[in-house]
Amino acid sequence: MDPLLYLSMLVIALGLALAIVVRAMLDRIAKLKERVRELESSKQSLSTVYGRITEQWAPFMAGYPYDPRQFRFLGSPVDGVQFEEDKIVFVEFKANSSKLTPRETRIRDLIAQGRVEWLEFRLQTREGSTVAAPGSWGAEREPPQ
Repeated sequence: MDPLLYLSMLVIALGLALAIVVRAMLDRIAKLKERVRELESSKQSLSTVYGRITEQWAPFMAGYPYDPRQFRFLGSPVDGVQFEEDKIVFVEFKANSSKLTPRETRIRDLIAQGRVEWLEFRLQTREGSTVAAPGSWGAEREPPQ
């Protein structure tokens, strides 16, 4: 057999073998990347659940500066409200280096600016159903559409 032909066939066979190995490795890498994405998603989900559970217990942890019996958990958009004799405190629990979300930052700023109101919304019963009292929306506010 001609050595050049033999060498050519050997190079082609090695090339095909290499292509098959590379393709198998790329498929394996793609599957591993997908698995990593699934694990990251699962981790984020577990982290969110852990955070929500922790938020509900945070007022009972050492170092919380108020009476936890006067704390009411909301969950969103702030974690809760602490009712004291001389003030009402909006509370947001954060772990480690986590930061306020843009919405939480906006709420904090509105509170700091004194943009907090009290609304007493009166209901009345009419013929077995509860409805809003006439005029309860007030002059400055229109009912939602």
